[in-house]
Amino acid sequence: MASEKINMPQLGESVTEGTISSWLVQPGDKVNKYDPIAEVMTDKVNAEVPSSFTGVIKELVAQEGETISVGDLMCYIDTEDSKGDSADSSTTTDKKEAAEDKQSKETDQSMKKRYSPAVLRLAQENDIDLNQVDGTGQKGRITRKDIEKYLAHGKPQTKSSDETVSTKPSEPEQEPVVEKTSAPTKPAEVQQGDIEIPVTGVRKAIAHNMVKSKQEIPHAWMTVEVDVTDLVTYRNQIKDDFKRKEGFSLTFFSFFVKAVSQALKEYPQLNSMWAGDKIIQKKAINLSIAVAKDEELFVPVIKNADEKSIKGIAKEISELAGKARNGKLTANDMQGGTFTVNNTGSFGSIHSMGVINHPQAAILQVESIVKRPVIVNNMFAARDMVNLSLSLDHRVLDGLVCGNFLSYMKKTLENMNENTLSIY
Repeated sequence: MASEKINMPQLGESVTEGTISSWLVQPGDKVNKYDPIAEVMTDKVNAEVPSSFTGVIKELVAQEGETISVGDLMCYIDTEDSKGDSADSSTTTDKKEAAEDKQSKETDQSMKKRYSPAVLRLAQENDIDLNQVDGTGQKGRITRKDIEKYLAHGKPQTKSSDETVSTKPSEPEQEPVVEKTSAPTKPAEVQQGDIEIPVTGVRKAIAHNMVKSKQEIPHAWMTVEVDVTDLVTYRNQIKDDFKRKEGFSLTFFSFFVKAVSQALKEYPQLNSMWAGDKIIQKKAINLSIAVAKDEELFVPVIKNADEKSIKGIAKEISELAGKARNGKLTANDMQGGTFTVNNTGSFGSIHSMGVINHPQAAILQVESIVKRPVIVNNMFAARDMVNLSLSLDHRVLDGLVCGNFLSYMKKTLENMNENTLSIY
C-alpha cells in the first residue's frame, strides 16, 4: 500500500516553523481531505493543519511539543486510492521512498545543523554531540526520533566519554559549552517559594520573535504630543447613539488607526520591509493590531485600512478582538501586516518604546489620553493630550521621514471634530 507525506504547511508570511501543540488524529484513524489533523502554533497564529488527502493515518512523525520547519514531514497517510494495491506495490513504493530518502540525504545536508528546541533539549540532557548523529529529516535535519534511536542503540555519549577519559584534549572545549547551555536551568538557582513557569505555547513564540527583532533590527524612537480635545469631545457625544445603532463600540483606537492609514498614504516609506539587499515598499496598507487574551498576545491584521471608514475600522477591530477571545482567529486573519499600531494606552501607559513586529519597518504606540494643563493663547487650559511613540528600523527609515509622518499624524488628529470628520 502506497503512502503519502503530509508536510508542515506555510501558515503565514515570514513564518518559517511551527510547533505541534496537539495531534487530533492517531495512527489508524480515517480522515477525509481537509479534515484537521493537528493543532500548530507559530509566532503569528494558532491554527489547525488540514489533511492533504483522504485516507488512513499511518504514522505520526513529528511529536507533540516539537518545533519543525515549514516543509518538514509531519506524518504519513495511506491514501484511499491505494487500498487495492498489492503487497508487491507496497514493497516497491517503500523501496523507492527509501532510495529517494537516501539520495536526498547524501546530496543535500543543508538542514543538518538546524535543530528544533526538542532536539536541542534532548541533546543537552543526554550530553550528545549532534555532529555524531545522522539526520533522517528533510535535507539531513536531525529529528527527535533520530536522537531517540541514537540513545536506544547505546551510542557513546560525551558525558560518559568525559567521565572515563578525563584527559582528552577535547575536554576543555566541551566543558564550557555544557556549562553555558545548562547553567540557566540548574535547579540550584530556584529557591524556596519561587515559582517555575515553563516557557511554552504562545509565550515561547513571542519570545522567539522578539529576540529576532531586537537582534536583527537597529531600533530608533521618536515621540510627539498631540492635543485631541476636539476628537474626545466629538466621540463622547456620539458613542452611545453609535453603539445603539451599530451594535459595537466606537473606540478612540479606531480614529487613530484611520489617521495612521491616511499618514501611510502620504509617507509610504514607513509601509516598508527590509529584505537584505533591497527595501520592499508595500502597496497595500494592512495594519497589524495587538489583541490580548489572558496571557496570550495575537496580532491580527486590518486589511486595506486606508479604504475603510472609521465605522468599518471600528467594526473590524471589534470582530478581530472577539475572534481572539474565542480562539477563532485564522491564519488569514494574522498574515499580510505591513505596519503595526499598538493600543498601549488601554493599560494607562503614557510613554513606551515598542519592539518592531519583524519584518515590518515600524510600530506606533498609541498611549493613554490624559487631561493635562496646557498653555493655549498664553493661558492655562485643561486639554486632552496623548503621546504617539514610534519605533523605527533605522536601516529602512531616517528621522526626517519619520518626523514628517508624526507631524502629519498630529495635524490630522488635532483637526478631527464634528465639522471635519465623518465616521461613515
